[in-house]
Amino acid sequence: MTNKKITVRGLEIVIERIDSEDYISLTDIAKQTERKPADSIADWLRNSATLLFLQTWEFLHNENFKVGQMHDFRINAADNRKSISPQRYIEETSAIGIISKSGRYGGTFAHSDIATNFCNWLSPEFQVYFIKEFKRLKEDEAERLGLSWNLRRELAKANYPIHTDAVRTNLVPAIDWNTKRESIHFASEADLLNMAVFGITAKRWKAANPEAKGNLRDSASIKELQVLANMESINAALIEQGFNKDERLTILTRRAERELAILEKSKALESTKKLK
Repeated sequence: MTNKKITVRGLEIVIERIDSEDYISLTDIAKQTERKPADSIADWLRNSATLLFLQTWEFLHNENFKVGQMHDFRINAADNRKSISPQRYIEETSAIGIISKSGRYGGTFAHSDIATNFCNWLSPEFQVYFIKEFKRLKEDEAERLGLSWNLRRELAKANYPIHTDAVRTNLVPAIDWNTKRESIHFASEADLLNMAVFGITAKRWKAANPEAKGNLRDSASIKELQVLANMESINAALIEQGFNKDERLTILTRRAERELAILEKSKALESTKKLK
């Protein structure tokens, strides 16, 4: 296990390499606010969208995850009288995406997928700076090791499994799983996200840009891809909560507009424009 650090807006953030995966200190990330890091992390763990994200992430990556206990944890998290902590979450669900360490150099660490979600929950603007520095670290590592690391690819896949799992579980009849009929549901939800972020469907964009290489998302900016990844996570939560398609489009469009406006003002985006 090796440790590295990145500096994001003056904050030094520790990254540990555990079982070939990057685990990032949520405790360090939370220091951007005036609150105690433990309080910010506990509030994040109470958020229903956070818990859906964590549940789906663990389901996809952890065969020993206790789904039944996660259901109980989500109920308790909604009760403000119940004490919520990373340690309790880990102990009750056997989660592997979050690690709690004691001692002078301890704190709460999370897989890079989960740490990015935490950044967004705290501040979409801070998330831009975090991604920028994490990208720099990974590109330096890739160059040193002769590997390839692509920011666009990482953003595109960030919350895709969480989104598709929510669509399949809640919107697709079991008889249609792994069939062409299921793909229709996925395409419909993909265009819902396209409308929320880009204001146009993939088909209409292609008709308006017949000479363009690739599709609508291939032509998107890094800023737009980041917001799109965030909307996948939010849409997954809205689907599970029972919002219909029209309601979800309204909520997602407003949230996407807000995040795009915030990110447009961020100086960190200047360094990503060359990637368009």
